[in-house]
Amino acid sequence: MKALGLIQDRLQVSLIAMVTWLLLTSCQRQNDRVVQGYVEGEFVYVASPAAGALQSLSADKGTQVREGAPLFSLENGYEKAAREEAERKVAQAQANLEDAKTGQRPTELRTIQAQLDQARAALILSQREFERQDALSKSGVASKQDWDRARSARDQDQQRIAQLQSSLQTARLGAREQQVVAAEAALKAQKASLAAAEWTLSQKYQSSPKDGLVFDTLYREGDWVPAGKPVIVLLPSSNIKVRVFVPEEKLGLIHQGDAVSVSVDGVPDPSEGRITYISPKSEFTPPVIYSQDMREKLVFMIEISFDPKVAARLHPGQPVDARFKW
Repeated sequence: MKALGLIQDRLQVSLIAMVTWLLLTSCQRQNDRVVQGYVEGEFVYVASPAAGALQSLSADKGTQVREGAPLFSLENGYEKAAREEAERKVAQAQANLEDAKTGQRPTELRTIQAQLDQARAALILSQREFERQDALSKSGVASKQDWDRARSARDQDQQRIAQLQSSLQTARLGAREQQVVAAEAALKAQKASLAAAEWTLSQKYQSSPKDGLVFDTLYREGDWVPAGKPVIVLLPSSNIKVRVFVPEEKLGLIHQGDAVSVSVDGVPDPSEGRITYISPKSEFTPPVIYSQDMREKLVFMIEISFDPKVAARLHPGQPVDARFKW
């Protein structure tokens, strides 16, 4: 009986040792799958290409904004005046083109028509006088000089009518083709100037390029903002990702698109993301990763991206634990 009890005790100890070993091995395997990292945000710096005093700031620090929402505006008195001047020049060029196409004004056309009517009346008289002098010349009563004078007066009246008819036709046709082409080119140039003035004015108003968080505001209303200097720092949720550093020996076990479970302190449920970038070059573990096991090891940087709704709950600089499925 004592021998049987001793065997049972040994079996029990062996069983406990085996279970303990399995648990330790399982825990070690689970820990090998967890890699430390941190949340990284890629900021969008919203600026205007023009300089000016900050007239209004429409978004406060820490607020969420939608794409297209107004962010800020700069004083724009000079730009508005330039646009109005460009609009006047376009209207003037348009009027010049219409005038070139339509020809002379109605009053000018009526003047030429009246002159033509007078010339026709004068031709009737000169024609009658010539016919009378021609009959007298044939009968020997009139002199050759009177006949020549009557014929010359008739011919002049005929040429005057032809001249006025040509002038009236030209006046109705409008300007020459080359002048119309020049007027059209001038109109296009003025329209281009107007488009440039409108674009310059629009740059004094800046709106959000994406949905995101107003991470910071760098100027206050009334401050002078130099050209190209950011006024608002925007953090779109799509630009929030997690960076972790995977040991070189584990690199062959992961692929772009693999799912990764990410845990954050204080949040009971992990968030699932996917690997979107694997660095092609190695580096040493950065000092931000506070792991004794990872220190001074050769690692590769991995980026994990999330659904924008999930990413909006993460904060840049926040430490995380990423669990891989290798």
